[in-house]
Amino acid sequence: MFLPQLLSAAQAAQAVFEEIKTVLANTGAETVSKGSIIIATVQGDIHDIGKNIVKTVLENYGYTVIDLGKDVAPETVVSAAKERNAPLVGLSALMTTTLPAMEETIRQLKALDNPPAVMVGGAVVTESWALSVGADYYAKDARAAVGIARKVFGE
Repeated sequence: MFLPQLLSAAQAAQAVFEEIKTVLANTGAETVSKGSIIIATVQGDIHDIGKNIVKTVLENYGYTVIDLGKDVAPETVVSAAKERNAPLVGLSALMTTTLPAMEETIRQLKALDNPPAVMVGGAVVTESWALSVGADYYAKDARAAVGIARKVFGE
């Protein structure tokens, strides 16, 4: 699959999931969140396809996802984590040049009095690198991110 087709498929899936959410909301059925997760693409990186896929999948498993967007400064992630008291933060990076920003974000999150668990992923992230910089979890894909969320939220 080529990048344009991947983008098109991701956008189509997001549109379908939004329609499903709208239909479910109109039924009057009450949805219960399994918990809040903050996600962001780290500072210096504008690539968010993977993050958006992870967000969509997590939402479809019942999690409330606070998406901070792309090119997000470490201080913004830390501020959101403190404000929302989210037990899990997900960070994404596609470019090797943005790995230092991911590392700094993790460092600042871990310095909090009550630090959240941190999962990281992206094309340039490996499990060994993730653990070496203090991440709690490495998510190789959206399915792995769901498994991590289930573990963090005790499911």
